[in-house]
Amino acid sequence: MAGRVWIGTSGWRYPPWRGVFYPEGLPQRRELEYLSRQLGSAEINGSFYSLQKPEYYRRWRDETPDGFVFTVKGSRFITHMKRLRDVAIPLANFFASGVLALGDKLGPFLWQLPPSLRYDQDLLADFFEMLPRDTAAAAVLAGKHDERLDGRALTEAHVSLPLRHALEVRHQSFVDPTLPEFLRAHGIGLVTASAAEDWPYLEDVTADFAYVRLHGETELYASGYSDDELDRWAARIHGWSAAGFDVYAYFDNDMKVRAPADAIGLQDRVRSAALQ
Repeated sequence: MAGRVWIGTSGWRYPPWRGVFYPEGLPQRRELEYLSRQLGSAEINGSFYSLQKPEYYRRWRDETPDGFVFTVKGSRFITHMKRLRDVAIPLANFFASGVLALGDKLGPFLWQLPPSLRYDQDLLADFFEMLPRDTAAAAVLAGKHDERLDGRALTEAHVSLPLRHALEVRHQSFVDPTLPEFLRAHGIGLVTASAAEDWPYLEDVTADFAYVRLHGETELYASGYSDDELDRWAARIHGWSAAGFDVYAYFDNDMKVRAPADAIGLQDRVRSAALQ
């Protein structure tokens, strides 16, 4: 059975998109609604910079159609500031901040590591053991939040779902033959990152899904993807899907308004391949 494919953009609120991708005069509050009628998914990246609120997640859920899926980017306080150490309470606060309000539109959690963090199996294993693997476990973890979330926490799961976690690595030490089996043993997906940067390029599928982030092939966060490049990515994604893996793919080349057009172009190609 073929896996499902979700393609979208990393975030959706970018001023340069207004009047280019978004129609002139479209209210900012309707931008997600508009994008969700063009694409099937989006990464929530505001959660990387600060804890969001349950009412935000509820609004995002309600503004999007049935079948739309959000992936949620893990807090940089956990990944970049704490560097995965002593993160029990920060993790509880993150899961209490409202992510469970997405209900059945909740997709994977993305944990992006800083470029300076080296491959350390013991550190990663400890972190992976703390991650909830279903919404019930996430609700239990959320209930352990500290006083900073008092009065604004969501600690109940209204749907029962398994949870997926994906790791994006940026230090060359992760180019290690032990990494794929290590991640498989912990049920963690490995992000395949296309970027004009000295980050590892890894295509191993280490869970029951593949996760792709397209940051710009020649200019980080800016350059678009040619027709030939989109064809190649469509072929990779179709191959993973045909092998039974679900696939999530997001364009992060937002600076020159290439992300939405590239995402739509890739989505069209993947759909065409699936029909052949």
